[in-house]
Amino acid sequence: MSDKTICFFNSNIAWGGGEKWHYGTAKYLKEKNYPVLVIAHQKSELFKNLKKIAFNVEKVSVGNLSFINPFKIFNIYRTIKKNKVEVIIMNMSTDVKTGGIAAKLAGVKKIIYRRGLAVPIKNSLLNRFLFKKVITDVIANSLETKNTLLTNNQNLFPKEKIKVIYNGLDLHHYDQQAFEPIYQKEHDEIVLGNAGRLVEQKGQKYLIHLAQRLKEQGLKFKLLIAGVGKLEPELKQLSKEFGVEKEILFLGFIDNIKGFMESIDIFLLSSLWEGFGYVITEAMASQKPVVAFDISSNPEVVSDGESGYLAEAKNMDDFYSKVEKLMTSEKLRDQFGKAGRKLVEERFTMEKAQKEVESFINYQS
Repeated sequence: MSDKTICFFNSNIAWGGGEKWHYGTAKYLKEKNYPVLVIAHQKSELFKNLKKIAFNVEKVSVGNLSFINPFKIFNIYRTIKKNKVEVIIMNMSTDVKTGGIAAKLAGVKKIIYRRGLAVPIKNSLLNRFLFKKVITDVIANSLETKNTLLTNNQNLFPKEKIKVIYNGLDLHHYDQQAFEPIYQKEHDEIVLGNAGRLVEQKGQKYLIHLAQRLKEQGLKFKLLIAGVGKLEPELKQLSKEFGVEKEILFLGFIDNIKGFMESIDIFLLSSLWEGFGYVITEAMASQKPVVAFDISSNPEVVSDGESGYLAEAKNMDDFYSKVEKLMTSEKLRDQFGKAGRKLVEERFTMEKAQKEVESFINYQS
């Protein structure tokens, strides 16, 4: 183990999968007695949560063009040098541009970009510079993320230096978490659930189409949609136009995901692309079967026909038929739910992911 610091750099204000990963992994390494520093936005949930546990955290504010601001670069450089950072891990392209360059100037040995989006890197002059001269290693959160990374330029970065480490769920914490049900089902209705930002990528509009179809077929259900985003007014209007506003509940931001998962019978993921469907593992941890589009990394997480179903992308006939199968068979829901839980225990625990990160850092150091 090195006596020099492992730094997690994350300037995002919102709390999402990347922030969960940084928080959990930084906490794990600190508990293993590694010197750890987190550089985060002062107004972010990540910063606030780390302060609550008296973590070594420094504040930063970074924008998309901060890399051309020498004062920004110097301030980050100074923080890195002061803390004797040997390894830095960044989660956003904005952070790579600013934090990565500052780290390079400060002589940081390993500059790691953790990629969470299954979207190709643009073949721009700046990206070619960053991946050739700044970034030393990449962690991808799925095989799909790794495979799509270099689509626009196969020579952008050596494939052998891209390590796949799946997101992990802290099962012990998840199981022990206190919760109250978000919704109490009525009579024999089936409760469907979706959680995610209300944006185009997450595809909630397809769920409104699904709800209309289910209602037309006389199936009793309630659809819970958790999350906030710019499409909220549009989605609510669409549900009215389709005559399913009484069947759909928009819950807004949910801070206790277990309470949400324990309130549903089937979890639906309508995303059009995902780096890693973290929320799928949370559903499977609660022994809920999953129906998702057969896209991106979903086949790496959902075992089709065992823990859930994968439907052809945007094919609502296929999606509907698979939801209907689960809605009409309690035995199948129970069978899939147990299989999903087993899958999480075997492949997607936080402990497994964090040990892989620790081994990766030690090997690289």
